[in-house]
Amino acid sequence: MKDITNHFGKLYHPVKAFVVYEQTVDKNIYVESFDIDKNGFAINAHPLSIRESTALASALDTSEELKNGFFKPKGLLPGNILYINPDRNGFVIWHTPAQNTELFFVGSLGIPNGTASVPPLLWKASKNTLWLYALDDTTNISKETCLSNAPFFNLYHDGKVCMGTVKINIRTDFSLEDFISEWEKYFFNSYFSHLIGNKSPVKGNIIQLWKSLINTRKKFPLTSLLKNGLTIKQLLS
Repeated sequence: MKDITNHFGKLYHPVKAFVVYEQTVDKNIYVESFDIDKNGFAINAHPLSIRESTALASALDTSEELKNGFFKPKGLLPGNILYINPDRNGFVIWHTPAQNTELFFVGSLGIPNGTASVPPLLWKASKNTLWLYALDDTTNISKETCLSNAPFFNLYHDGKVCMGTVKINIRTDFSLEDFISEWEKYFFNSYFSHLIGNKSPVKGNIIQLWKSLINTRKKFPLTSLLKNGLTIKQLLS
């Protein structure tokens, strides 16, 4: 029989085993460590040491985002960045000014696709999830700044965006600027389709609002925004 062991990948041999114990009443945790002998048997049971805890934490740390420069800016920190949480499940908060942008709507809404004015927006995004809010302006932003509902379809009451069938692919080698740009593209290049909970996020009829704005030079009416009771401070956790 032909020896094919040279074609195998790296071989890993068991050297440690951990058993986690939990008290039934107060749920306190105790971890016991075992060495593994050359025959694969667990021996030398002992409480998990600090050295072993550190090694285990390092092995469990899958934050390749940090190693590859995830959330790292290409140069000076962009002026529209408000907050960066670099944890494993971290996120970025940034804002964009009032602008004209192309919008897409499913045919059943009766709103033509085209360019329209949108208000200043506040974005919060993790690797897999996007939240969106509207601002009155972007000149005096602080933790106490009150937020309004983003005036769009496909949003939950807490600002989380339903991306539908959009395939999210935020790579771990993205810079901060790439991360932000990709999320904005995902949002504005997707089709608006429905109201979640059948409740308008703006004062009045949202369909009539966008029909009156699409493919015109009208500025977005900030008076149509609805406050949602949130401040930026509440988004920091």
